Amino acid sequence: MAVFKTPSILTEKGICHMTKTTIATLPDPHGFSPDPLTDILRAGARNLIQQAVEAELSVLLEAHSEDRTEDGRARLVRHGHLPERDVITGIGAVPVCVPRVRDRGNSAEKIRFTSTILPPYLRKAKSIEELLPWLYLKGISTGDFQEALAALLGPNAAGLSSTTISRLKADWWDEYDRWQRRDLSARRFVYIWADGVYFRPRMEEKQCVLVLIGADEWGRKEIIGLCDGYRESTQSWRELLLDLQRRGLNHAPDLAIGDGALGFWNALREVFGATKEQRCWFHKTGNVLNAMPKSVQAKAKGHLHDIWQAETRVDAEAAFEFFVASYGVKYERAVAKLTKDRDVLLAFYDFPAEHWKHIRTTNPIESTFATVRHRTGKTKGCLSRKTGLAMAFKLMMSAQKKWQKLNGANRIPEIIQGIAFIDGIKQIQTAA
Repeated sequence: MAVFKTPSILTEKGICHMTKTTIATLPDPHGFSPDPLTDILRAGARNLIQQAVEAELSVLLEAHSEDRTEDGRARLVRHGHLPERDVITGIGAVPVCVPRVRDRGNSAEKIRFTSTILPPYLRKAKSIEELLPWLYLKGISTGDFQEALAALLGPNAAGLSSTTISRLKADWWDEYDRWQRRDLSARRFVYIWADGVYFRPRMEEKQCVLVLIGADEWGRKEIIGLCDGYRESTQSWRELLLDLQRRGLNHAPDLAIGDGALGFWNALREVFGATKEQRCWFHKTGNVLNAMPKSVQAKAKGHLHDIWQAETRVDAEAAFEFFVASYGVKYERAVAKLTKDRDVLLAFYDFPAEHWKHIRTTNPIESTFATVRHRTGKTKGCLSRKTGLAMAFKLMMSAQKKWQKLNGANRIPEIIQGIAFIDGIKQIQTAA
């Protein structure tokens, strides 16, 4: 494209540009592309996706091939395509076109074609960054990556060899190592969620990953600690917390949320003694119900729900006493699991009500790692502990991008200032 400057005239009011353009567009040479390899990959991906969607449609048409209208015509027939849309992939936007069907029957419930590969809401496929850790955790060996990735990139994804994949895994470990050494001196976290997450990267043993998520002074959630642990021991947690402190995290979090694992709480009291403790109601509910027969679990779960969903601490205490009185005689062991953590189960009442749904459980960690557990539970691969940790890191960093801020982020400065909250309500300080 040749570009010529548009003539302009200097007037009393400034520069006046002439409206007539002198920009001349020169046609590109036939078949020329600035990035022919990417074009090949996109074309391969488009063709492969189209073939897969057409195969889905064929299965639907075959299933209804015997269905006829009153005049003997086929009930279900092809009916053009939906408007073309772009799906963002690791190689850029790939245009896709989903076929439609027409149901010529008279029934009120019409048959429609909905692709599982390209559902209506899909606008972005897994990036390569997310896809490769997922495949590895799924149990696909390095040597099989080429075939697996062809489903996204097409058969011409020549650059993703075993050597390339190995190099990428090394890069991910380097990224994790740099992240582990980042400076934290300018950071302040009001809440932290802690959990030891187990998954099975190798057939012979489980791997425990210690995870810390923090909410900063603006209400943003992020991973602040991730390391290989040994059965959630006090020593493992102590090393993680001391490392955070060594790198500048000198402000003790105001509240820590976690399950009943003693290792974390013992280490927390040693390193951040001023931090208040909140036991996770999700874990506690599961522990209590597991000590009760299945026949009463549903009813008991409802009564536990009445405790941590109460509007005030007084109401929660009343619901607590009701649970103890109702189940204490028959299910003493279950009730003991609840009563031993009574105070730390109700600590959230001293924090803003807007934050309660965030701080009553370790859900930010549980929801993120649920996928990891699912993907590694039946793996047939042999994933080293080092690679397992790097993969977990990559998946969590990917998930972090989608985390939402705390509700009521405007309350966080009040917590930092030491303003008291009772039953989630800010207490007005009066002059002496």
